[in-house]
Amino acid sequence: MTIAEISPTEFVSRRQRGDVFTLLDVREGWEVGVASVPADQQAVHIPMGEVAERLGELDRGRPVAVLCRSGRRSLEVAKFLQQNGFQALNVAGGILAWSKELDATIPSY
Repeated sequence: MTIAEISPTEFVSRRQRGDVFTLLDVREGWEVGVASVPADQQAVHIPMGEVAERLGELDRGRPVAVLCRSGRRSLEVAKFLQQNGFQALNVAGGILAWSKELDATIPSY
């Protein structure tokens, strides 16, 4: 199964052009507390271990861009979502790439 990837820069650019995505942050709560995307990106936070039981909180009619720290956990969640009828993308490089590409004030951890 191939999962499409999107860079943080491309994600923000496409959103600004009007593309509608759900940004799903699958990191643990403490991680989001340390480093999170700007509020205007309206990320939905569901930790990886809770995604299966909380699928109903996601809109199957919208592509879901999945974010974690580095892109590994989000890739696994994106695969799971695709297997369950979602159009899913992996945010390549995760919040670490977001910090490097878009906002150096987001700390690395």
